[in-house]
Amino acid sequence: MSDGVERRAGGRARDGGSVGITAVIPAWNEAESLPELQRELTAALDGLGRSWEVLYIDDGSRDGTDRAIERLAAADPRVRGVSFRGNYGKAAALATGFRLARGEWVVTLDADLQDDPAELPRLVEALEGGLDLVSGWKQKRQDPFSKRFPSKVYNLVTSWAVGLRLHDFNCGFKLYRREVTDAIQVYGELHRVLPALAHWQGFRVGEVAVRHRARRHGRSKFGVSRFVNGFLDLLSAAFISTSALKPLHVFGRIGGFCLPLGGGFSLWFLGQWVIGVPMHTRPLMLIAGLLLLTGVQFILMGLLGEMIAHMRAHADYPQRRRYNLDDPA
Repeated sequence: MSDGVERRAGGRARDGGSVGITAVIPAWNEAESLPELQRELTAALDGLGRSWEVLYIDDGSRDGTDRAIERLAAADPRVRGVSFRGNYGKAAALATGFRLARGEWVVTLDADLQDDPAELPRLVEALEGGLDLVSGWKQKRQDPFSKRFPSKVYNLVTSWAVGLRLHDFNCGFKLYRREVTDAIQVYGELHRVLPALAHWQGFRVGEVAVRHRARRHGRSKFGVSRFVNGFLDLLSAAFISTSALKPLHVFGRIGGFCLPLGGGFSLWFLGQWVIGVPMHTRPLMLIAGLLLLTGVQFILMGLLGEMIAHMRAHADYPQRRRYNLDDPA
C-alpha cells in the first residue's frame, strides 16, 4: 500500500518496516528489575535471528519505572514505551501493548524477572510447529504453597470449563501470532484467560514447560483475591466470547420470556374487566405487573451491557509519556 503503511486483517495500520517479534512487558513498580531484564531479553531476542523490538507498558508506577524505561529507550531505539497516568491493571497494559506492537509475533512476560527470557526459543519452536498461541507452564513454580495450591485448583477448573487442557492459564510468559492479538479483546482482568479467549475463537493453543525463577526485587503485586477474581473472569470470558451469550442475548431472552407472560396475564385481566367482572387485587395480578417490570428491566440491562462492553473494549487509557513512539499520544 502507499505511504509505507500495510493494513492487516485486524483492521490496524502498522509501519511498513517489518519487525519479526515484539516483546510486550507490563510493568508496575519494577524499576530495579528493568535493566537486568533488558539485558536478558536482548540476548534472547538476538539469538532468534529475527528483527525485534521491546515495548514496555508502565502501569502508573511510582518508583521511577517510567524513568528506567526512558533510559532504556534512549540507549536502544528498538526499545519503546508507554507510561500510563494511573494504575489501570495488567489487562489494560497488554491491550495497549498489543495495539502498538509491530511484530509478526508478540511475546509477553512479566517484568519481575521470574520469567526467564532464555526459554523463549522453546516457545518459538512450538509456534513454528503449528500453534497460534503458546503459553508457558511454570512446571516448578518458585512461589509459596499459599499461591501454588489455589492456582492449581483454578487451572483444573478452568481446563474443564474451557475444554482446553493447560496447566497454567495465568502464566505471563506467552507467545502469540499477530492474528491472535488482533482478534482478542483484552480489558478488565481478562489477562488471566487469554488462552481461553483464543481457543474459543478457533486458534490453536498449546503450552511449553518453562523455567520459573524466584523474585529478585520488590514484592508480589497479587493477593488472595486474584483467585476469586480468576473464576469471575472465566465466567465473564465465557459470557463475552460465546456468540449465544452476548449481554443483550442473555438478558434479552430473560426479558423476552417475562414480557409475553406478564402481558398475557394482563390481557386476561383486561378481558375480564371488559365483560364486567369486578376487578380486585389478586396475587396473579401482582405477578403480571412484576413480570412486565422485570422484562423491561432485563432488556434495558442487556442494552446497557452492550454499551459498556463496547466502550470498554475501545478505551484508550490516558498516558503520561511515550518513548520512541512516533504516533501521537
